Amino acid sequence: MKLIEHASAEKLRGGFYTPDPIAAFIFKWGINGISSFDILEPSCGNGVFLEQLKEQKYKSNSITAIELDEVEAEKADRIRLNNKFVINTDFHVYCNETTERFDLAVGNPPYIRYQYFDEGQQKEADKIFKRAGLKYSKLTNAWVSFVVGSSLLLKEKGKIGFVLPAEVLQVSYAQQLREFLAHFYNKINIISFEKLVFPDIQQEIILLLCERNGNNTHLIEHLELLDASELETLDVNWLKSPAKQIDFKSNKWTFYFLEQKEIDFLEAIAKFKNIPAIGDFANVEVGITTGANDYFTVPRSVVEGYNLELFAKPMVGRSVQVNSIIFTEKDWVRNRRTKAKAHLLIFPQKSELKNHKGALSYISLGETMGINKGYKCGIRNDWFVVPSIKLSEALFIRRNNLFPKLILNEAQAYTTDTMHRVFMNSGVNINAFVASFYNSLSLAFSEISGRSYGGGVLELMPSEVEKILLPYKKENSSLLQEIDQMMRDNRSIEEILKITNERILKQGYGLSSSEIKLADSVWKKLSKRRLNRNGR
Repeated sequence: MKLIEHASAEKLRGGFYTPDPIAAFIFKWGINGISSFDILEPSCGNGVFLEQLKEQKYKSNSITAIELDEVEAEKADRIRLNNKFVINTDFHVYCNETTERFDLAVGNPPYIRYQYFDEGQQKEADKIFKRAGLKYSKLTNAWVSFVVGSSLLLKEKGKIGFVLPAEVLQVSYAQQLREFLAHFYNKINIISFEKLVFPDIQQEIILLLCERNGNNTHLIEHLELLDASELETLDVNWLKSPAKQIDFKSNKWTFYFLEQKEIDFLEAIAKFKNIPAIGDFANVEVGITTGANDYFTVPRSVVEGYNLELFAKPMVGRSVQVNSIIFTEKDWVRNRRTKAKAHLLIFPQKSELKNHKGALSYISLGETMGINKGYKCGIRNDWFVVPSIKLSEALFIRRNNLFPKLILNEAQAYTTDTMHRVFMNSGVNINAFVASFYNSLSLAFSEISGRSYGGGVLELMPSEVEKILLPYKKENSSLLQEIDQMMRDNRSIEEILKITNERILKQGYGLSSSEIKLADSVWKKLSKRRLNRNGR
């Protein structure tokens, strides 16, 4: 965990300010010709949104701007606007105490982690969540409570327009927020951008535009632009009639990047083709949590230098160390010959080390480095004894680039938390299990189940891996060696899928050519969208 004393001032107040074109567009959408609005900005910073109100000469009944930072609040207060009130306080406190209600709430709420809140802020945020019927947790970011709180302060009919991190669409801690928004609002528009709006922090953002109008429909739409400059020519009338029905059962909103026919296909395919998921065949767990991977995972030179052969076990810790879908003993030996960290140090309790000079010397080195004072190590009886040392038959790479990888662990190598351990259920043919993953449908569901980051990385946690559809058939075991060899020969994933889609999806599960083409297009669309952020 990053300690608060190591956090920047920007981090502590979530201070990454909104580009003018975005603030201007949110008002253009939200006000849309109406001059009698009561407007709320729950975190006004130095007044970017207020400046746009002034510049665009919008009229309103009142403007209430909240800002915790006294210096920033003073800057915002200098902006000349009629009926404007800048209040220097924590929005959570204001939200819980005010009786005011608003037609429009706008802004770029702070991106502050729970651990950076003081105890009072945490209690006030918890009150907001309880009012909304939600559960507050230590994983919750400040922007979540700002969105919920602002929604609670709307009149019976009202709108919110916020700049939010794109993780609102996919991370598990925002799932109850998505459920809240889906039920609370009748119209939801999501605008995303191919280019990063905040490239310096590699944070992908979206515009969340929600409207409550009192009817019984719940519709959603997604629109992707090249960059924020395209907002200037975007007709807000296009956002009046979102076309997709909100699926209240859907855990993530990544679905809505797709066309309706693609969404319908993905929702129906598992049921009508009776396709199981990875979790039906295996249990996925995080890799070994050492508490200090740089210390416990070592190259051969360290093993030999400290005479640690007795405690050094084969391991694979990085995706670059696996160039195929079968990790063999030869692969491990090849890694070991390089400077790769191909060993995991598994020490027994200190009482069992006796007089092993090499191990005691290396443990002493760790104490000199302060490894024993880290959180994970510090709570152990013997800080150097790593728990949960289990071997798994298969591995799943946690963070992936071009496509996710499920790997047969033939070398019986241990892995750290950079990979997940996959433990097979009884009676499952592991060769068929691994081979069955490499098809366009499973890859598409990987993109939907996981979450993407600004650098083009796809991350999947164990519970998300288990939800990926897996068109398993024992006959697929014959494909394993073929897929493995094609990868070792640097054949593209597209070449591999031409073969596996035919065998796994068409012959195995009876998907038609058009259905396979649809699954492939979904995977390519979502992966391309993710990879486009790489290096931008």
